[in-house]
Amino acid sequence: MPDAMSLDVHTIHLFIFRWVHFIAGIIWIGHLYFFNFVNVPFLKTLDGPTKKVVVPQLAPRALFWFRWGAMITFVTGWGYAIWKVFIATDAGLTGTGGLLTSVWGRWISLGGLLGTIMWFNVWFIIWPAQKKIIAWTKKGEAPPEMAGLARGAYLASRTNTYLSVPLLWCMGAASHFPIFNPLWVGIMIAASVFITWHLIEKVSPKAGANFEG
Repeated sequence: MPDAMSLDVHTIHLFIFRWVHFIAGIIWIGHLYFFNFVNVPFLKTLDGPTKKVVVPQLAPRALFWFRWGAMITFVTGWGYAIWKVFIATDAGLTGTGGLLTSVWGRWISLGGLLGTIMWFNVWFIIWPAQKKIIAWTKKGEAPPEMAGLARGAYLASRTNTYLSVPLLWCMGAASHFPIFNPLWVGIMIAASVFITWHLIEKVSPKAGANFEG
C-alpha cells in the first residue's frame, strides 16, 4: 500500500474541490435523470387543469437544484483541473501530467468539454425556456412561442442525458482506466448511446406504470 500523501495546502484545496464537485454533480445529474426518466413520462399522463396545479409547484423546486447543481459542478470541476495542473504543479496543458499529454488529462479534458456543453444547455437554453413555460402554465396561457420553447428545452435536456453517460465514463476513467485512444473513445461513445437510448425509450415509459401496490 502506498504511503499517505502529504497534507499540504494544494492537497486540501484539491480535496475540497473534488468533494464539492461530487456532491453538486450527484444533485445535478440526479435531477437530470429525474426529468428525463420520470418527469417526462409522468407529465404525459396529466390533463391541462392538473398540469396547471402540478407544474408550477414541482418544476421551480426541481429546477433550482438542477441549475445550481450544474453551476457548482462546472465551477468546481474546472477549478480542480486548473489548480492541479497550473497551481499545484507546472504540468499545464502539455507538460508531464498535463491536460493534453497524460491519460488522466485527456479523459478529464474530454469530460470537461462534455460537462461544459451540458452546463451551457442548462443555463442558456433549458432554464430560460422553463421560466417562461412555468409562468404561462400557471396562468393557463399557451402563446404561440410556447411549443417552440418547450421543444428546445426538451431537446437540450435529452442531449444532456445522452452526454451524461460518457461524461461519467470520463470522470471515472481519469483515475481508473489506463488507456486513452480513439478506439476506446469510440467504444465508450457507442456503449453510452446504447445505454441511454435503452433507458429512455425502453425502460422509463414502463417503469412503475403498472404498479398496483
